[in-house]
Amino acid sequence: MFDRWGKFVVRRAWWVIAGWLVGAALIIGLLPGLSDITSGDQGSFLPDSYESVQAINLAKAAFPEQATSTAIVVVKRADGGPLTAADQTRVGALATAIDGAHVAGIGKAQTGPQAVAPNGLVQLVTVPITAALTDAQGQLDAVTGTRDVIKADLAGTGLSAGVAGQVAQVVDNNDTFNTAFAVVGAATFALIIVLILIIFRSPIAALLPIVVISVVLQVSSNLIAAAGKAFGFNVDQSLQTLLLIVLYGIGTDYLLFLLFRYRERLRAGEDRKTAMVHAVARVGEVITSAAAAVIVAFLVLLLASFGGFGSLGPALAIAVFVMLVTGLTLIPALVSLIGPATFWPSKAWRREPKGTAFLRIGAALGRRPAVAAIASGAVLVALAGGVLLYKADYDFAAGFPSTTESAKAAADLERGFPQGALDPTEAYLTTGDGSRLTPAQLDQFGAAAAKVAGVGGVQPPVTAAGGTVARFALLLSVNPASNEAIDLVHDHLRADLHAVAPPGTKVLVGGTTAIYADINAANNRDLSVILPVAALLIAVILGLLLRSVVAPLYLVVAVLLNFAATLGAAIYLFQSLAGRPGVTFQLPIVLYLFVLAIGTDYNILMIARLREEARAGNEPRAAAALAVRHAGPSVAAAGLILAGTFAVLALAPVSFLRQIGFSVAAGILLSAFVMSMFLVPALTALLGHAAWWPGHGDAARTAAVDLGKRQEAPAGSH
Repeated sequence: MFDRWGKFVVRRAWWVIAGWLVGAALIIGLLPGLSDITSGDQGSFLPDSYESVQAINLAKAAFPEQATSTAIVVVKRADGGPLTAADQTRVGALATAIDGAHVAGIGKAQTGPQAVAPNGLVQLVTVPITAALTDAQGQLDAVTGTRDVIKADLAGTGLSAGVAGQVAQVVDNNDTFNTAFAVVGAATFALIIVLILIIFRSPIAALLPIVVISVVLQVSSNLIAAAGKAFGFNVDQSLQTLLLIVLYGIGTDYLLFLLFRYRERLRAGEDRKTAMVHAVARVGEVITSAAAAVIVAFLVLLLASFGGFGSLGPALAIAVFVMLVTGLTLIPALVSLIGPATFWPSKAWRREPKGTAFLRIGAALGRRPAVAAIASGAVLVALAGGVLLYKADYDFAAGFPSTTESAKAAADLERGFPQGALDPTEAYLTTGDGSRLTPAQLDQFGAAAAKVAGVGGVQPPVTAAGGTVARFALLLSVNPASNEAIDLVHDHLRADLHAVAPPGTKVLVGGTTAIYADINAANNRDLSVILPVAALLIAVILGLLLRSVVAPLYLVVAVLLNFAATLGAAIYLFQSLAGRPGVTFQLPIVLYLFVLAIGTDYNILMIARLREEARAGNEPRAAAALAVRHAGPSVAAAGLILAGTFAVLALAPVSFLRQIGFSVAAGILLSAFVMSMFLVPALTALLGHAAWWPGHGDAARTAAVDLGKRQEAPAGSH
């Protein structure tokens, strides 16, 4: 099949390129952009069955004017002393000044005696942010405008103030994120160019993936946006960065797989067109199977109950499919036209290298496959042991720089209030029959809620216009973004608040901490479903590729073990050595996306080469040695480029980006240099003919033997 496809693409290269460019122009020019379906509201990704979402829906109905979030103005004396009565009056005037400034995107500022800390060191002014969560610029302008008013109003008063809260934190760290993501993009380009220059010594080969994948990125973004509009799904703000890394990662993989095989066929004496036909015939099956495995792994995310993952799956699957089409059409068409000039000005492509590292590694593995299997397996098992210590960390604030205004204001707030004052948990009290809540019911619940374990204080309730719903702000006694707070809400806070609801009423618990408690539950459920389903489907794809039952089984076990080893390595580093309370809650799903799904590429390339060498008439150990010798360079190059891209994130000044950067880089390196380079070929060599049962895909074929002899001719002999 792929030999016929290769002939079609090579013989009609100009038509393929023209058709691809016309299609890309139409897609980019006519379809919507990715920003049209982007949402930053994490709560919107949870299904309605979760209580925090039910609380959000109740709040929207009862308080249609309710803010999307809150900015907390923390006022203190410049000398650090307690606030005087005159100071408190001045803070009231500040709230009035904020209202009078009519800053776009904020509601009525509120303060009063209840907003003064018990020790008198700080007083709070609550400023509702009414700009939509999807209006990033509107929220930024709301915080910036409020800060301008504060600075002007408190000048010369002996008071100082800072704005804290989630929106203020985002504003303060916006440059940090922009810088980090810009560095990722620049580093990706630099790494691809530098590493391919080192490998092929050619500027043409180095620039080819940058040019091609840049277009693919835009085409994919527009197709995803169109799908989102058509099927009614939104995507998270992180998708653009994930698309960049996914497409440059797998796109460069596919390009390298083709170029290495193309160069190999040129060295065997074939002309440029015949060499590309053979490259597509051999590698086309590999990249199609690899892309199918990645697409399936991404689509399994549709089973996730957390909508952020559910929408991420089809979005990334669309991007991978576009990259697959590009790898089978545009890239081979371009290279077939450029020909050996792809490797210009180097002439090294003309001769087979002698005594390479991969030749020596392959030879050693072929002699002692059991030692290679035990050593590589032991490394993965030892690292996987860290999974037993896993804890999820939801405290983003702790990972941000402590020198920003929002961070300093949050620290000032904790001098006089419970930590939960910065982001109160919300309890909505409502009647079941639509009747009005009575003052007695409000007083009874407020007093009982204040005695619930973990609650550090209860602010006066705000009652909806109809009187049927009241919102209580509960100040937790622990950091509202900490694991302790998540466990508190999940384990007993909700149940305790439900239990103290007055007769004839019910309580829904919401707020950021409750949302993350529900996301925690959704994550645990999703991973327990996604991992086994993805493993099964990847095994099916490998079975179809290899016509075997045995090989897919140990390949999938190897991939899952590599996933566990990567997560374990991150836990050892960040929890045990760095003393973090846990690893970022996003880490397991990110590792699923990049280590389990994309790492499968390297396994497929290696196992396909193992089968090819076996079909060429080589014994299992010799086939393993030759597979490592020939496939090792492309696996190593692709792994280094993808790992290097993520490793740059380890330099970011944000903790969870550093965790993701290190972990994915480590996982890709383990995939390429431990699993695919040693464990898989060693196991295949040990199992021998049994690895291909029942299809006997290693059976020698006359044509394959002839091709194998031609391949090895430049090197002398097997």
